[in-house]
Amino acid sequence: METLSIQNKYKLKELELNALLEITQSINNNLPEASLYKIYEFTLRGNLNVKRMALFVYDKEWGCKVNFGTTINCFEETLCEEFLVHKSLTEIDDRDDVFGEFDFLIPIYHKSALLAVVFIGGIQGSEDQEVKKSSVRFIQALSNIIIVAIENKKLARQQLEQEALRKELEIASDVQQFLFPDKLPYGPGLKIEASYLPHDRVGGDYYDYIPINENQFLICIADVSGKGIPAALMMSNFQASLRTLVRQTPNLVEIVNELNYQVLENAKGEKFITFFAAIYDHKLKTLVYINSGHNPPLLLINGEITSLDEGSTVLGAIHPLPFVNEGFITELDEFLLFCYTDGLTETSNENNEEFGSKRLEEYFKNNDTSDLKRVHQDIIINLDGFKGDNGYHDDITMLTTKVSL
Repeated sequence: METLSIQNKYKLKELELNALLEITQSINNNLPEASLYKIYEFTLRGNLNVKRMALFVYDKEWGCKVNFGTTINCFEETLCEEFLVHKSLTEIDDRDDVFGEFDFLIPIYHKSALLAVVFIGGIQGSEDQEVKKSSVRFIQALSNIIIVAIENKKLARQQLEQEALRKELEIASDVQQFLFPDKLPYGPGLKIEASYLPHDRVGGDYYDYIPINENQFLICIADVSGKGIPAALMMSNFQASLRTLVRQTPNLVEIVNELNYQVLENAKGEKFITFFAAIYDHKLKTLVYINSGHNPPLLLINGEITSLDEGSTVLGAIHPLPFVNEGFITELDEFLLFCYTDGLTETSNENNEEFGSKRLEEYFKNNDTSDLKRVHQDIIINLDGFKGDNGYHDDITMLTTKVSL
């Protein structure tokens, strides 16, 4: 009888060794997670003759990955919170739910993180306590090996995904930088200063300066709904369309109508763009502009401030545009035009109060605007002090144009 018991123990050890070999070979062969779970199930059922088993794994949320032998389908069961506090092998007391069909609970940890919970019942040789304990310890070791291997596969996959995303963001960031002009004029008669503070690595703001001829130039600012790579690519297409249209015609109404059509075609109504564009003529001393749903720029003439809000609705929401009104200002030989995106005025402080446009108006009324670089620095410093410990939640773009005799 003792000889028979030794033979059974030897046979069990042989089965365990074969199971361990099969699992490690599967891991080394880099099989997918689903295959590893199937091999794990087959090993417990076939090689170790386990009668009942359920494996719950944490993957953003707890879910059952392997189940057999129970009267109730554990794939549809929710793992109770009480099972998540155990640190070691635990016997399961009498219960009136499906978990009462198991004998042991085995928590699987990696460092301090609980990765999985294994429920085992009906272990081969359960009448022999020594064999039973040995089998449970082996199942625990085997479960640790396969769960940690699967967790490592997840981490490796996440790292690959993050690296791919990093490269995409790098490309999109480069694409976005190409949207902005390399140099802006900063001479005696015309000064243009721009500041761009992206909230994320890739934003959805755009500004431009486009000389048309020796007398005329166009300045513009835009903001696309949404952020990230899609916004950057959409704005890249928008910039290319605008520059092509400006070469074909100086008529802002025609340009805006065509841009609206192209944005709607490209985005299928899922995104829209706020846009402000103005053309100044040095010879005629006129400023023509259209504001398509953008924050109204501030025009300073001899200390007086005017908001430029004539125009249309946002671009890309509806075609044709229900209305397009052109703003027209004459006898304009000296002025300052301050354009910005809503990330500036919608920045809030700790009391949920927005910075707003009134503070901008007060600044321009009370400060020297001869140095545009200093103007932008002052506004950023004021904004940073205003928000306090609050963070920035959107891109911030400023474009200031100053024309003087």
